[in-house]
Amino acid sequence: MRVVIVGAGAIGGWLGGGLARAGHDVAFVARGRTLAALRRDGLIVREGDRSAEFEVEASDDPAKLGACDYVVLALKGQDVAGVAPTLRPLFDADTAVVSTMNGLPWWFLDGFGGPLAGQTLASVDPKGATLASIEGRRVIGGVVHGSTRLDAPGVVRIVKIDRLLLGEPDGEGSPRLAALAEAFAKGDVPVVQTGNIRMEIWAKLWGNMNLNPLSALARATMARMLGDRMLFGLAAGMMREMDEVGAKIGLKMTMAAEDRLALAAKLGDFKTSMLQDLEADRPLEIEPLLGVVVELADALKLELPLCRGVLGTVRQLEVSRTMARQAKASEGGAS
Repeated sequence: MRVVIVGAGAIGGWLGGGLARAGHDVAFVARGRTLAALRRDGLIVREGDRSAEFEVEASDDPAKLGACDYVVLALKGQDVAGVAPTLRPLFDADTAVVSTMNGLPWWFLDGFGGPLAGQTLASVDPKGATLASIEGRRVIGGVVHGSTRLDAPGVVRIVKIDRLLLGEPDGEGSPRLAALAEAFAKGDVPVVQTGNIRMEIWAKLWGNMNLNPLSALARATMARMLGDRMLFGLAAGMMREMDEVGAKIGLKMTMAAEDRLALAAKLGDFKTSMLQDLEADRPLEIEPLLGVVVELADALKLELPLCRGVLGTVRQLEVSRTMARQAKASEGGAS
């Protein structure tokens, strides 16, 4: 089995390492220092005091890697639209594409039916360009539950892994899904096949669309954020608003928002991915996590005042960060 991982960050490195451990042919689309590290040292995966090294192919040009059996997208949601048109050289007639990013993926409404049938998600797929490049028939949905980080370019550390969920969008099993799940399992990646991958994606988003932006705005760990009664209440209110959207499209959560937040609080000093991106001066993953929820609300004519207020605030945070970078660059150029 040949698999190309697009994005050699913490999640992509963990998944690629698992497939390489199982003996499969793994290649990465990467760039910059990560590309140089993969070519020089291979992929290094650490867990506790254990370390494993894997020789992998890597290129910044998908055309040089050629067609493969599976493409695994391990990118930030906002980066997919820009990359998708470049991936066609990786496809043959049967190549499957696995989405693992947080938030709603570009294909979420494709074939979904209901009141949003035929619509595209402009928040994650402007003008439907990604769906045109990566057809819905190719998609296998994925949801990652766990925590990994990069110790250095090309060096992944597994912090805590729960499971990888995989499923066909139509809810049916398939030989390609079974083969991929088996490959991950043989590489020590805990994997579960699900018959409702959209619900699993929605359930993860339910706890991400609020806690990620609130943690960035408050610059707070999970424990500190949810230990604040006002922030806890705001997070719960946003989840109840998202429940209004879910009720309209047949994605109803069965857990109470407060119970879900109580579980999140047990993560202690855990930092959300958006807080980590803020601290590392990386772009924030706003639209795939929260912008898309408000977009759905607009289409369904729902208000969602809390979600809208937080979305507007975190967008302005990103605008301010961009302006600060530009000002700094101008000062450097002037000197």
